[in-house]
Amino acid sequence: MRALTWHGKRDVRVDTVPDPVIKEPTDIVVRTTSTGICGSDLHLYEVLGPYLDPGDILGHEPMGIVEEIGPGVTELAVGDRVVVPFNVSCGTCYMCGLGLHSQCETTQVKERGTGASLFGYTKLYGQVPGGQAEYLRVPFGNTLPIKVPEGPPDDRYVYLSDVLPTAWQAVDYANIPPGGTVTVLGLGPIGAMAARIALHQGASLVVGVDLVPDRLSRASRDGVKALDLRRHGKDIGDAIRELTQGRGTDAVIDAVGMEAHGAPVAKAAQWGVGLLPDALAEKLMERVGVDRLNALYAAIDIVRRGGTVSLSGVYGGAADPMPLLTMFDKQIQLRMGQANVWRWVDDILPLLTDDDPLGVDDFATHRLPLEEGPEAYRTFQAKEDGMIKTLLQP
Repeated sequence: MRALTWHGKRDVRVDTVPDPVIKEPTDIVVRTTSTGICGSDLHLYEVLGPYLDPGDILGHEPMGIVEEIGPGVTELAVGDRVVVPFNVSCGTCYMCGLGLHSQCETTQVKERGTGASLFGYTKLYGQVPGGQAEYLRVPFGNTLPIKVPEGPPDDRYVYLSDVLPTAWQAVDYANIPPGGTVTVLGLGPIGAMAARIALHQGASLVVGVDLVPDRLSRASRDGVKALDLRRHGKDIGDAIRELTQGRGTDAVIDAVGMEAHGAPVAKAAQWGVGLLPDALAEKLMERVGVDRLNALYAAIDIVRRGGTVSLSGVYGGAADPMPLLTMFDKQIQLRMGQANVWRWVDDILPLLTDDDPLGVDDFATHRLPLEEGPEAYRTFQAKEDGMIKTLLQP
């Protein structure tokens, strides 16, 4: 089969690799019909190379058609249409029972001290072959795939794999009071969808902050008060306080993460570590690694006293300095973590209708064949061509 594979920093290729096969009785094999490129994939493209091997198959946002089932699969049949959550979760362990599928005890990567395995996402999370490929082996065929109806195009459902539950959890964790206010930092796919969800759930003011004109324009059309970071810079907190009686918003969602703009020292450190041999780079990242924290620091500044900061952007630093005095003084609540996909499916599925209240049917800005994946990665990282969300179609 053809698959998008990692070969080094800013080097992804479409290779011919062996087709996946059934290994366990409850495995299934899915023929991929659509698969997204996620902002988290750019961390692999740029920063997290020490945890990858050449040839690793990328991607964790697939959906498709069941092509083969193991003898223990009773809940699906060949020909069923399914979305595959990015968490590799069993659905039956203690943590899954709590709705914490990203902490699944069956697939935790205990040798790394990390949570549940993820499709297409480094040795830190199991080095499981990903979904930017023609076919994907999916374990836990009775409990992991999300069966969806025939008929509507893939765009209706594919975001159940990651974008929708990640954004939904970001809003839930933000604990926005009824009719309250929220700032969303970063208007890429997760931030843009989180803003739509917050508005759908009744927020009276959603402020969106970014520096990419296409993202700001799109958010404004969605009803977001869009603020251009290029204009406000370090005064972004003051600009938001002016909109909220001097307080700041009730909540802030950080949808940026480790590669925030405006942190040259941390950026240089990330680049330097990326030049080292993998074994040494891993040790440095796990012990003294730092992120670009401008977005997180901005969130702490922007949120009102007693408010909540919700982190959905991925951070990976082991030694990130935090302004604990300010956080304590402002009485800030902080929630974070990988999205627990299945926890939110029952809330989201009823909204995936012809009425399309969250705008999923036209959420993708680009639909490209898998063979154009390498150029799509480059364009997405460069924030060119109005690219906000890309679906690859093998």
